[in-house]
Amino acid sequence: MSHGSGLVRTTCSSGGALGPGVGASQPSEGLLDSVYPRTQGALLKVAQMVTLLIAFICVRSSVWIDYGAFSYFEVVTICDLIMILAFYLVHLFRFYRVLTCISWPLSELLHYVIGTLLLLIASIVAASRSYSQSGLVAGAIFGFLATFLCLASVWLSYKISCVTQSTDAAV
Repeated sequence: MSHGSGLVRTTCSSGGALGPGVGASQPSEGLLDSVYPRTQGALLKVAQMVTLLIAFICVRSSVWIDYGAFSYFEVVTICDLIMILAFYLVHLFRFYRVLTCISWPLSELLHYVIGTLLLLIASIVAASRSYSQSGLVAGAIFGFLATFLCLASVWLSYKISCVTQSTDAAV
């Protein structure tokens, strides 16, 4: 008895990782894409970068009690910020058209899944080790807010559908 194999297909929405100008009436030409900064994906990336920067500054300027927990939080927030900035610049300057050997939607999806998980863990650890110090609590709150924004970006940018293909016809 064959149950068939499952096939998972991932597609991107027009405001996400497929690139700017998809669905726009007139795609802009040139080095800089003037349409992309006004898209939903770009605005989410800017909000993520701002909240990650605020979280990093809050924790960096506070007095630490547990060095390991907050240095991990700093590393995760700054690495996530740099990666989101890199993907923002890829879309803004249309590097996805030049570097076609990289699957940009897949790499951005993997970044968001892994980065969001690490950011959630770092925020939980930072919140549990803050000992009611206002800067550390604020950093943890902004870390949770950035985690929510990353999850919203994945939810709005990617559609994952599972399709079951039957292999009974070959038998």
